[in-house]
Amino acid sequence: MPSSNFSPSSIPDLSGRVYLVTGGNAGCGKETVIGLAARGAKVFMGARSKDKAIAAIEEIQETYPSADIHFLDLDLSNFSSVMAAAKKIRDEETALHGLVNNAGIMGVPYSVTADGYEIQLQTNYLSHWLLTYHLLPLLQSTARSNPEGTVRLANLTSDGHARFPPSDGIHFEDLGLEKEGSMKRYCQSKLANILHTAQLNKRYGPDSSESQNGAVWFAAVHPGHINTDLNKQATGTAPGFVLRSVTPVMRCLGILDAQEKGAWSSLFAIASSDFKKSDSGAYIVPYAKIGTPSKHAQDESLAEKLWQWTETELRGKGLLE
Repeated sequence: MPSSNFSPSSIPDLSGRVYLVTGGNAGCGKETVIGLAARGAKVFMGARSKDKAIAAIEEIQETYPSADIHFLDLDLSNFSSVMAAAKKIRDEETALHGLVNNAGIMGVPYSVTADGYEIQLQTNYLSHWLLTYHLLPLLQSTARSNPEGTVRLANLTSDGHARFPPSDGIHFEDLGLEKEGSMKRYCQSKLANILHTAQLNKRYGPDSSESQNGAVWFAAVHPGHINTDLNKQATGTAPGFVLRSVTPVMRCLGILDAQEKGAWSSLFAIASSDFKKSDSGAYIVPYAKIGTPSKHAQDESLAEKLWQWTETELRGKGLLE
C-alpha cells in the first residue's frame, strides 16, 4: 500500500493531553493507545470487557511502565452505556484533546440491538455519533484554551464504503438492510462514518461558524487492510473456519498488514504536526496520506440528510437532552 514518510516516532510529546480511543483493547485501537501513551498522553481505553481491557493495559505497561491508560466501560451496542461513558469523561476530566472513534464490527450476521437498530449500524455509526455529540462541548472548551489544531477527532472508516454500499449510499427506507448481505450493511455504516466526519467539520471545524467557540479538527481514517480480530468476526460473510485459514495466507501475500501499521493513519490524524488545518475533514488512507473517498461520501446533501435523520432519531429517544 502507498505510504507517506510519516512515522509514529515523529509525533510530538503529548504530556498533559487526554485522549479517548474506543475499542482500544485490541487491534488498531490498541496500537493507537500505545502510540499516544508512549508519547506521554493520558489515554482512556473504551472497551466492553473490563478483564480484556485490564489485560491489554498491563501488557502495554510491561513495555511502557509509565503509560497512563485507564479503562472506560463502553458497549457501543447499548446507548445507555455510551451515555454513561460520556458522562464519566465529562465528570472526571476538565479537558479532552482527542477522540478516536475506532471500535467497530464487520460482516456479522444480521441482528438487532436492544435499542432497535441493526447491530453494525449502531456499533459503527450511531453510538459513535452519540458519544461525539456528548463530548463535543468538552472538546470545544479544550480547543479554546489550547493552540490551534491541538484538539482533534478521528472517525475510523474503511475503503469498503466505496465498494459495497447500497446503490443510494444510505438506504433510508430500510437502514437495517435485513435482506441484504452482511458486508453491504457494514459498508453502509462505514460510509455513514465519512458523512458524519464531513458534517462535523462543516459545523464545528476550523472554517465553521462555531470556530470561535473552539475549532476541532476532524478526519475520516481508513486504517488499511490489517490483520486484526475484525476479520474473524465476519462470520456473516464466510464460516469461521474459512476465515481462520484464509487470513494467514492473505497476510503472507501482503494483502493484510501488521497491526502496528493499522494505527499509523489514526495517529497521523489525531496527533501529528504534519496534519494541517487545511486537512481537517479529509479522508486519510494508508498510510498517513490524504485520499479521495467515493462520490456518495462527497455528497453534501446526503451527509446533511443523514445528520438530520440521526439527530431526529436520537432526540426522539431522549438521548440528546
